[in-house]
Amino acid sequence: MSEIFGTPVGQALLRVGSLDQVARVDRFVEDDGPARGARRFRVVNGGGFEFDVHPDRALDIGAATINGIPLAWLSSTGITRPDAYEPAGRGWLRTFGGGLVTTCGLDTFGPPVDDEDGVSGMHGRIGAVPARVTEVTVTPELITVAGEVRQTGVFQENLVLRRRITSRVGSTSFTIEDTVTNEGESVSPHMVLYHVNLGWPLLDAGTVIDIPAASVRSRDPDAATGFNQRAEIGEPVAGTREQVYIHTAGDERVARVTNAARGLTFTLRYSETLPAIFQWKLTATKHYVLGLEPANTPEIQGRAAARANGTLPRLEPGESRTYVIEIEVSAA
Repeated sequence: MSEIFGTPVGQALLRVGSLDQVARVDRFVEDDGPARGARRFRVVNGGGFEFDVHPDRALDIGAATINGIPLAWLSSTGITRPDAYEPAGRGWLRTFGGGLVTTCGLDTFGPPVDDEDGVSGMHGRIGAVPARVTEVTVTPELITVAGEVRQTGVFQENLVLRRRITSRVGSTSFTIEDTVTNEGESVSPHMVLYHVNLGWPLLDAGTVIDIPAASVRSRDPDAATGFNQRAEIGEPVAGTREQVYIHTAGDERVARVTNAARGLTFTLRYSETLPAIFQWKLTATKHYVLGLEPANTPEIQGRAAARANGTLPRLEPGESRTYVIEIEVSAA
């Protein structure tokens, strides 16, 4: 049976006037700045774990805390309303607010692409598409937020992402289960990546990264120079360049980040339908961030490169594919 602050749920409910006292979903509409008009749900699950869900950004996860300690890296752009998104080229970076989970895809991720399947900016469109929210429920056992996000256009792809976010009351974890269906009339390329973004104070000098993998390689010379230190986080240093590593998933589909000095461990688990996990490490000032990025193809250079080397996933008309990631945090 679940517990709320160390007390069995049934006993805890005898001590409160409403479940809302300890577990709930608060709903907001932003009223200022680049996020004005966007919806935001705050999940409070009774275990000291709280996180924001952004329905107007594909039900992605924004800020998150454990016992009040921030976990996610948040960028200078903030998490904006979807119409602020700049689709061309690398415009994605203009509204990449960070947050705990940013979804990339659904037909490409990586650099911008202009190929036989059309033009797409960096990391695809899905993260700037508003969801139709289909469920928000809170029971003494489980909190659920679910919805549907459709990436489509006339004479273009028609890919539907059905997302279900669940968190057991009293836990320090949540699960995202996504099913992507091709509801179009022709085969569609299908690339998806989960950009999990961690920041200070989880990241700090002494923080250790553990990604059990069948193999790992550097993306480029910048990454190669730090290959032997890829599991370490040091102090922020101005001018540090990003380093990206491509891990092929092993038998244990997990990544852990541990800050022993603060008693924090962050664990990411991912399904067999995500055969690769990329590691984005950047320890510059302001951009002090670690990205853990499970993906459905090991090709980090985008759709055109994946097509060229035979690693481009596709969905036939009517075909579906399901992906699951689970995030758990422990705090001493």
